[in-house]
Amino acid sequence: MALIRIDHVPQTSKVNLPLNIIIPDPGQMKNIPVRDRKVLYLLHGLSDDASAWQRYSSIETYAVHYGLVVVMPSVSRSFYIDQPNGQDYFTYLAEELPQYLSDVFNLTPTRENTAIAGNSMGGYGAFKMAFKYPQRFFAAASFSGFLSLAFIQANPDDPRIPEFAHLFGDLKNLAGSELDPVSWFTKAAQNPAELPRLFLSCGQKDDLYPLNRMVYAALQQMKIPVDYHEEDAKHDWYFWDREIQRFLSEIWGD
Repeated sequence: MALIRIDHVPQTSKVNLPLNIIIPDPGQMKNIPVRDRKVLYLLHGLSDDASAWQRYSSIETYAVHYGLVVVMPSVSRSFYIDQPNGQDYFTYLAEELPQYLSDVFNLTPTRENTAIAGNSMGGYGAFKMAFKYPQRFFAAASFSGFLSLAFIQANPDDPRIPEFAHLFGDLKNLAGSELDPVSWFTKAAQNPAELPRLFLSCGQKDDLYPLNRMVYAALQQMKIPVDYHEEDAKHDWYFWDREIQRFLSEIWGD
């Protein structure tokens, strides 16, 4: 198995970003060329980086089992958005990174062979990609995702408020803006058949549990199909490791 760490300076971020990639050996993949393999984009949370999924989950084992190339980018604490300072992390994820993977690894998967998932902040990023570029992904998952920016407005005493204001600008205008998942859902509700298969999960002991229940209810009301799962769990890697297994099993079988 090839475990690759790349340090590069994308034009969109203007700062060195680690990029971790898992590529099972040809013998483990029945000699399927890299260009024809399934690809999973796996996004990290607010306090982590590209190494988190490899360090805290068993994703290397799952990569071999399901025959996956796993791409794990780093975006710092950017919330996967293009920031006011010109560091365009969402454009990196959506445009520059796929082109980089094509140029360096000849990795140009079809929609049927491409999925995206993330935990916490990464759940926001995964759903943003899925709703903005539904033609690219077969399936998308948010595990314990931060999927409503109204949550920020409703919690003015959160110690992260200054950081969020730096990222998002005027917090009073967040709800319903193009950065708010609600706006993505509303637009997608006009033609939900175009969306990837959506998976949403959260632990019942997670601080984000009420938010995720609210998001699930909103998707149901908009008639956007979503596979929802909750269990007695916290905002932690025990839960996320189980969820990535469940997600991969659902979309690509055992």
